[in-house]
Amino acid sequence: MRVEFLTAEIGSTTTVLSAFSCDASGKMKFVGQGESYTTIDENDVTVGIEKAMKALKKNLGTERLEWDVLVASSSAAGGLRMTVHGLVYDMTVKAAREAALGAGGVIKLVTAGKLAHRDLKRIEEATPKLILLAGGVDYGERETVIHNAEILKNADPEIPIVYAGNVVAADEVCEIVSVNGRDVHVVENVYPRIDELNVEPTRKIIRDVFSKNIVKGPGMEKIYSLVDKPVIPTPAAVMLAAEIFSDTKGDVLAVDIGGATTDVDSVTDGDPEIESILVSPEPRAKRTVEGDLGIYVNARHVIEHIGRSELEREFPDLESIVENLTPYPKNSLDEAFSVRLAKYCFESSIRRHAGSIKQFYGPTGRIEVAHGKDLTAVRSIVGTGGILSRSKSCSKIMEGIRTLSEKHEKELLPKAIVKLYRDKHYIFGAIGLISTVDFSSAKDLLENSFEELRNF
Repeated sequence: MRVEFLTAEIGSTTTVLSAFSCDASGKMKFVGQGESYTTIDENDVTVGIEKAMKALKKNLGTERLEWDVLVASSSAAGGLRMTVHGLVYDMTVKAAREAALGAGGVIKLVTAGKLAHRDLKRIEEATPKLILLAGGVDYGERETVIHNAEILKNADPEIPIVYAGNVVAADEVCEIVSVNGRDVHVVENVYPRIDELNVEPTRKIIRDVFSKNIVKGPGMEKIYSLVDKPVIPTPAAVMLAAEIFSDTKGDVLAVDIGGATTDVDSVTDGDPEIESILVSPEPRAKRTVEGDLGIYVNARHVIEHIGRSELEREFPDLESIVENLTPYPKNSLDEAFSVRLAKYCFESSIRRHAGSIKQFYGPTGRIEVAHGKDLTAVRSIVGTGGILSRSKSCSKIMEGIRTLSEKHEKELLPKAIVKLYRDKHYIFGAIGLISTVDFSSAKDLLENSFEELRNF
């Protein structure tokens, strides 16, 4: 059997292979999937890929599988661990953080203002694979970013540095941090002018640096013996898919509920009226990661958020359920409990992702201003990831969005008329991967791989 595309998503715990091929009409279709555990501990992720390949062949009912292109993404070995350093938190630090998250970064440390020598220890403890340095609008303050460059030059020279700050300081910063042969990348300022974000150039270079350095991760050395294109971070692939979805179906929000985290990606400019009262700019494409919202590893955190007493009324055997919790529910009670946690994660992660309207009184009376990401113009919400892709209760988890904006009127949440979709084959990230090779095929998959949830 031969397919056009094979995608590999190498996660921290599992590796998933997905196969795609054209149907009789020439449209790209999903044809099958295989999964196995990721073999970082064996110092060779290709072992996990081979095991996933065996599962894929079995699911396809074939002993031989060939493909035209194999592309891969990875969040294994801790993902793209980064530290971010800027001038003022609400300006350049925020912009740099948005760029890092949108590129698939796992941000372990954020600082604003001048670094101290003792901050080097904090950076070392964060064990970043990349350092992002920003600071100052173009032709503005440069002293802080040059000072920070002097501090960062003493960091491990094996860690690449991306500079995305004040353009007039670029040459001096590059000269300072490039000692000891460090890999340094200079890109356009993420915050070139007041009230203007410019995150895309930084996102692109972060993905490129990740691709060049992924082979340095434990067990990743052999990955390029298999793939045909550079490996990119899995969250970056998801963001690419969300951007394509927005081109096809309008402003979109994608939610991925996992065992440890809940990730939210939005692609929207928001409502023009809200934009006119925003106190600071927001990127069109935004990603947030809620590290305490997960239905397995972080289930106890979610239980505390909901309230143990409230859950005990719904699940009298709560302690027993939690004690025997697994990633894969064993019975209907376990399934119902997972759905309850997922519903909270879904709604809470969207609320955290969204901005809000705040009121204060000035010389002319009451004034309203908007803070954060405006989701009121979102027209579609995609549920992806384990429980949202696999569970028959996906509709039950997502339906609460219909009333969420009414319950929280001052929050910039999607409206009740939003359309809901399920990534039924769990291939959202795979679609983003394929888009880097064949944009037309990626659009085909977006058209035929999502189930609209109509009845609740």
